[in-house]
Amino acid sequence: MWGLVFVAPLMLPDYPAAMLAAGRYLAFGLIAVPLALMDRRELRALGRADWLEAFKLSAIGNFIYYLCLAAAIQRAGGPLPTVIIGTLPVVIAISSNIRDHARDGRLPWLRLLPSLALIAAGIACVNQVELAALVGSTAGDMRRYAQGAGLAVVAVACWTWYPIRNADWLRAHAERSPRAWATAQGLVTLPMALAALALIALLQAMGLPLLANDFALPLGPRPWAYMGLMLAVGLFASWIGTLCWNEASQRLPTTLVGQLIVFETLAALAYAFALRGQAPQALTFAGIALLVAGVIWALRIKPSRA
Repeated sequence: MWGLVFVAPLMLPDYPAAMLAAGRYLAFGLIAVPLALMDRRELRALGRADWLEAFKLSAIGNFIYYLCLAAAIQRAGGPLPTVIIGTLPVVIAISSNIRDHARDGRLPWLRLLPSLALIAAGIACVNQVELAALVGSTAGDMRRYAQGAGLAVVAVACWTWYPIRNADWLRAHAERSPRAWATAQGLVTLPMALAALALIALLQAMGLPLLANDFALPLGPRPWAYMGLMLAVGLFASWIGTLCWNEASQRLPTTLVGQLIVFETLAALAYAFALRGQAPQALTFAGIALLVAGVIWALRIKPSRA
């Protein structure tokens, strides 16, 4: 379900990243309002510090992350940002193995290294295909490609921080509902999305537009496509995806659950190639096989107590 977020910007190329981020999280927030009735008892039990943590997680792991990701995809196409985001299994695993070993146990570095190497080699294979396709491109294309790569790296930084901090809260509150925590994160995105849309409209009115001058606010040139995609992404990628991730994060060591996010990359690659209407090249297939092999290897490693 999280792989869907990689194709929405490609399906709405005439919508800037700011509109995509605001639309996705407006949908997430609106969906969370009726869902909050199901978990009203759990949500009432959250204190001020809990809501502040939900706000920080949503601001960095949802809003800023997706703003950077959507802008990266629109500048560099689908596959490159997808494979840069695909480094998350390696980055999260290393970060969590260093930081959380006292809580989760340490995955022995010598046994973890082959898994990380396989995942890194798979990412390199897919990336090589995309770089080769740019040979002979204009300088403008290369500049946009580089901008997209840089924004994707910022997105990786946001989403390395998010799962580790999110797991901290879930593991420290093992009695709390992961579903209610997903809904809480949705509720706090609603004012963020409304503020973002208000800022976009204000800048447009002041002659400092974030959007093209002929962009028709509030829903743009294809309102039905925009609303439909934002609702789909808000429901499946934001709420259900976050719910599943929270459930996993409460049950598994962060080092392991971080590596399982490689399946988001595989799904996103499949969607991107389906949207292009072409099959992946042999080197891309080899990269996908290496990614899967790396995760299977990691799943066989048992953490040792610190």
